[in-house]
Amino acid sequence: MNGPDRLPTRAMLFAGLLAAPAVGAAACDPNRPLLASIVAGQADGAGCLPADLGLGEARYASLLAGFFPGQTVDRRNTPAVDLPEFEELQRLLLDHRAGLRESELWVVDILTTACVGMDHLWQDLGFTGRDELTRLMQVNFPTLAAANTGDMKWKKFLYRQFCSREGIYVCPAPSCGVCKDYAKCFGPEN
Repeated sequence: MNGPDRLPTRAMLFAGLLAAPAVGAAACDPNRPLLASIVAGQADGAGCLPADLGLGEARYASLLAGFFPGQTVDRRNTPAVDLPEFEELQRLLLDHRAGLRESELWVVDILTTACVGMDHLWQDLGFTGRDELTRLMQVNFPTLAAANTGDMKWKKFLYRQFCSREGIYVCPAPSCGVCKDYAKCFGPEN
């Protein structure tokens, strides 16, 4: 779980990653600070992501080499957990990606992998706050981000999008505004 006691170490990891001078497209990629936050969070024990962030070792090494050259990260050995709907959630994200940068493909797999966690999605990703996840959604999946007009909690929102694509409707109310679980889906997450 994230908390104030984790922030100093995490902040140092985050700053160290961004101190590495990235080159080429990675240097100005808006995902760079977001990925640094995810990597720092995982290394510091926040979130549910496995050591390779759900990318596999080769792609994880490529991410580090491209975005944080020369940096080594002592990762937390968290086992990967299977998510039965992984491919469907991945397809949803791929269908809505901005299509502007290759790093979006890493973000798709990392975000989908984090959906297995039991906390809010921003916590499962190892972020320090929901604002980072909102930024990640806006940068990588602008149409999905724009569709979340009611500021629904992101994991619930993604699953609602996934379920509506699959024709699965679990809320007994005709709209969220009258559903008895409204407070669980909308509102503060901190």
